[in-house]
Amino acid sequence: MMTLAPATLPSSSSSDAIFHTDVLVCGGGVAGTMAAVAAARAGARVMLMERYGFLGGNATAGAVAQFNSWQTANGRTVVAGLAQEVVDRLRIYGAAAAHERFVMSTGHRMDRVAYAPEVLKLVLDDMVSDAGVLPLLHASVLDVQREGRRIVQLRALTKSGIVAIRPGVLIDSSGDMDALRKAGASFLELEADEALQPATMMFRFGPIDFDALEAADIQALARRGYEEGALARAALHVARDPYSQDGWFNVSRLAIDATDAMALGRAEIEGRRQAWSAAKFLRHSVPGCADGRLQAFGTQVGVRETRRVQGEHVLTAQELLAPVAFDDAIAAGAYPIDIHPAAGGELEYSALGEDHAYQIPYRSLCPVGLDNVLVAGRGISASHKALAAIRVMTISMAVGQAAGMAAALVVQGAGSSVRNVPVPRLRAALLDAGALLA
Repeated sequence: MMTLAPATLPSSSSSDAIFHTDVLVCGGGVAGTMAAVAAARAGARVMLMERYGFLGGNATAGAVAQFNSWQTANGRTVVAGLAQEVVDRLRIYGAAAAHERFVMSTGHRMDRVAYAPEVLKLVLDDMVSDAGVLPLLHASVLDVQREGRRIVQLRALTKSGIVAIRPGVLIDSSGDMDALRKAGASFLELEADEALQPATMMFRFGPIDFDALEAADIQALARRGYEEGALARAALHVARDPYSQDGWFNVSRLAIDATDAMALGRAEIEGRRQAWSAAKFLRHSVPGCADGRLQAFGTQVGVRETRRVQGEHVLTAQELLAPVAFDDAIAAGAYPIDIHPAAGGELEYSALGEDHAYQIPYRSLCPVGLDNVLVAGRGISASHKALAAIRVMTISMAVGQAAGMAAALVVQGAGSSVRNVPVPRLRAALLDAGALLA
């Protein structure tokens, strides 16, 4: 039996390595990374498993390049904690822009922080290393062993062979909920009039004269590009790269079920084609872009929605819009309900009031039927329309921080299962760590 240190795996010809850890985080996107860091800082032994050789998920591999919606429309901050620490660390590297407020194509106000995706990889490495988290990179879920209401072992396929991990608590932050699917968890179904939100292939284009671009009628240009077939949707959303005169563009539309390997592969290919077409339109038709070229694609398509777990509470759009105040709130958000339809050029957008913020309840992180599992990221228990608001990375980081702290409490004896964690104690710990809950 192997302990967490030294972090050495056997060769592929050896028998399975076995690791025992307090907390296993499955999926190293920003939600999972924040969960791992929070749990480790709270005193737990933590292993963080990720399929790529770097962390960040949609924030790095997907190259989203901006953290949206830290504030309500009138400027009240509702997301802080580890999410703000990420930005602070990016700024030490010179890789995050100033906090910016802007007007969306819908006419509504939004705020964001643009950042350099490649440098975010370094920041997340730093945070994980500083916290003492053991990263297991280049690892994919092979199978999960469940005994009654507990997951007792997860096996991962790695370059060194199969690794068996036996956690006290498992946090599934894989986006697609791969570990929970293999454990036989229950998932929410789409309603008859709903469809999975499409994916996007981000791409970097430049150099750009941003003064000329920002002075142009972007909405009219986007509509023209869509009608001419050059753009997959009527949008020219761009985040300026802090390191250059380039911008990361979010303009493609790929209607797929990203849990289908063949469909996902086709989407990667089609996404690059859509990016090339959009780059040609930028160069020939958009002010400030005449000297630009397509510089890079995202490593993967950015996926907005696949599986959503059936949790102890299903968060609804009505609860966000009310907003409902939850006794077990562990994070807050102010991003609007923003649905990218599978077809057509427009968005379905439900704006919020000037000081409107909503809360995410802890129960939505607790899958039904499992006592030692939590969920973080876009797979939490929420309706299709609610997920359209809470899926963004700022909120995912806040939820990840809460999941990590809750997991640490469980392994330290504060509750016999994830669902009976003392919520007042969890909320107090989050507030002490700089998080915001309303």
